[in-house]
Amino acid sequence: MSALLEKATALVDRIERNNLWRQKESFNLIPSESTPSLLVKMCEISDPAGRYAEHRTMKGEEVYFYQGIDFIREVEAQAQKELAGYFGCTDVELRPISGQMANEVVFKAMVKFINRGRAEGQLPRRMRLVMNNDLTKGGHLSSQPMGALFNFVEYDPQTGKERVIHLPLLKDNPYKPDPAKLGELLEQHKPELIIFGKSMFLYPEPVAFVAGLVKSWPERPVLMYDMAHVLGLYGAFQAPFQEGADVVTGSTHKTFFGPQRGVVAGHLPAGSPLRGLWTEIKSRAFPGSTSNHHLGTLLALLLAAYEMNAFKGEFQKQVCRNAKAFARALKDKGLAVEGDERDGFTATHQVLLRVKEYGPGMDIARRLEENNIVTNYQALPDDETFLESSGIRLGVQEMTRFGMKEKDFDVLAGFMAEVIRRNKKVRDEVRAYRQNFLEMSYCLPAAEAVPLAVRVWKSALPTPGLAEKFAQRLMKDA
Repeated sequence: MSALLEKATALVDRIERNNLWRQKESFNLIPSESTPSLLVKMCEISDPAGRYAEHRTMKGEEVYFYQGIDFIREVEAQAQKELAGYFGCTDVELRPISGQMANEVVFKAMVKFINRGRAEGQLPRRMRLVMNNDLTKGGHLSSQPMGALFNFVEYDPQTGKERVIHLPLLKDNPYKPDPAKLGELLEQHKPELIIFGKSMFLYPEPVAFVAGLVKSWPERPVLMYDMAHVLGLYGAFQAPFQEGADVVTGSTHKTFFGPQRGVVAGHLPAGSPLRGLWTEIKSRAFPGSTSNHHLGTLLALLLAAYEMNAFKGEFQKQVCRNAKAFARALKDKGLAVEGDERDGFTATHQVLLRVKEYGPGMDIARRLEENNIVTNYQALPDDETFLESSGIRLGVQEMTRFGMKEKDFDVLAGFMAEVIRRNKKVRDEVRAYRQNFLEMSYCLPAAEAVPLAVRVWKSALPTPGLAEKFAQRLMKDA
């Protein structure tokens, strides 16, 4: 027991130190991360976190294979309804537990879908050709053959590689699509699946343009949008379903400030020739890709969806304003900002810096971290490998939620310029400045949230006496 206590204490010491640094001393600017609210975090530790709720459609009915799941079944249905309202779509599949898995579910479903009418004895085939964004030009890993697309697209025997072509980009701005060249490629190659979306993401994708070109094809491609990075900006940045997309995937913990999960949304109404694709998506979610789909985080996702639908108008506008202001401030302080200055450098939560004149991106990112500014290094379109990245990728979404406005990002840009251009140590100044941004916005205020959190905590703890003591201490500290 003493050895266990010693190990547990040492681990808790490290957890506490890391929590304090990430939440109260440093500025998190990684575009793919966000801190959930107190209530979202508390949902994750509730009883469903240790349970199962496997289910699938059998003979027209949704059949569950465990008892004691009436509550979580209702939660899943409510979360589907809440997110369908957010997207304005017909269907939502919530069982993927990451954005990567959400993409893989769709790819598996596509292979099932295109093989539905094959003749008896005919071997199933893979997708003939897929169009996506090039990984080296900002495309997401999960949409690549080396990622979730692995094994779902045919090989070209002449090249020895998968039959994948990339969305073309403008020569003078490699962050924007090239419509003229895109039209030519579509007519030439006729892909079966087109995957929009990126991880290095500054501008909208050409969904409406492509939807208009392919709508008259006898067998048009499925239009899929991986919105992992911009899911929380749906509508304000881009609304793919309204532009003609069939499927939207994403992770729920970047600009969408929920727990770490995945989502597949579909706009495939009854009567659509692609309606059968949704049937396959459901079957590939379970039993195709998941068994336990992490019910604690499913409960947390419902709470986060409530928050997002309540505050998305204010939050989305402030994120976009902050990103443009941050980019402008960094430029004014002598740093090289990627993107088109005439467009404010960005239309999302992301800002990209070119830093190679001061050192490799990896080294600059480490230098910033040592000064309490957490970013990630990024290969820019003209870089050969990620190991020689010349860029830094920034996101404003998390610090926007902690109350930062345009003027505050101007101050932060000043600290960053000191670190990047002059290698100045500003760790203490940055820590002190972070003290101005400790209260989370766009959620219930503490006065309403803490009593609800205490109720979850008390009911989740297995020992009643300890629960009362913990609850008293929490309320006292709050």
